[in-house]
Amino acid sequence: MVGANHSVVSEFVFLGLTNSWEIRLLLLVFSSMFYMASMMGNSLILLTVTADPHLHSPMYFLLANLFFIDLGVSSVTSPKMIYDLLRKHKVISFGGCITQIFFIHVIGSVEMVLLTAMAFDRYVAICKPLHYLTIMSPRMCLFFLVAAWMTGLIHSVVQSVFLVNLPFCGPNVLDSFYCDLPRFIKLTCTDTYRLEFMVTANSGFISLGSFFVLIVSYVVIILTVLKQSSARLSKALSTLSAHISVVVLFFGPLIFIYMWPYPSIHLDKFLAIFDAVLTPVLNPIIYTFRNREMKVAMRKVCRQLVNYRKIS
Repeated sequence: MVGANHSVVSEFVFLGLTNSWEIRLLLLVFSSMFYMASMMGNSLILLTVTADPHLHSPMYFLLANLFFIDLGVSSVTSPKMIYDLLRKHKVISFGGCITQIFFIHVIGSVEMVLLTAMAFDRYVAICKPLHYLTIMSPRMCLFFLVAAWMTGLIHSVVQSVFLVNLPFCGPNVLDSFYCDLPRFIKLTCTDTYRLEFMVTANSGFISLGSFFVLIVSYVVIILTVLKQSSARLSKALSTLSAHISVVVLFFGPLIFIYMWPYPSIHLDKFLAIFDAVLTPVLNPIIYTFRNREMKVAMRKVCRQLVNYRKIS
């Protein structure tokens, strides 16, 4: 890769989150706890949806894929960040940096499409309940899943091919704890104005546009339910509240990082930690906290796991 783009930079140095050992130790403890909680929580929900026949529906199929993606969100940046909190010299190879950016954008694009599919699923379930199983057929669910992964892969492959061919001749210091695209392209030995515009158009406007499409779809759902029956409004709001919360948690940091014209290093780092560490933990909590069916199924699976351990 280094030879392909005639770069003299073979690795990048992270400045990390802070130089204070006390704060790094505190971050190490909390980041490790949240990472383990994310992996265990999302894995438990995946196991629950797979094992319980009552959850074999289009909504839970999409949810299971969202939780699978959250496992990826946790694993792309968190382990490296936790490891680097113990190190004074934090480095990543050129290829490792490109790979990290690749997977970050694959996962982000897949989650974006899945959230859109979930909004469509809720629209059909609330506004066209009699046709729900016909419209949200297994074929439609599979179509959404394939479309999500194809979108993510195409977006990231095209972007990675472009990044690999950029010249990097120094400096090689990233004021971050992971390879984020906006700061990465600032290190190229070429005019960064066009590159920054490309990033904003490619990731920023797509994120902002998708966010507004989702919000408009939720407004349409609420207005449709309100016209049909005001009694159904509270149930619809209860159903949509979890989805809206996850959409805001996902798109908020993305829009700010890629669209905000006055970037702040400290705020970007906070949003990046929030997106990589906290959001994968919050998503399972949000979706299960007010979902009685999911909570019952999870308790059943937990009892089965405990009994299995006792027998073995």
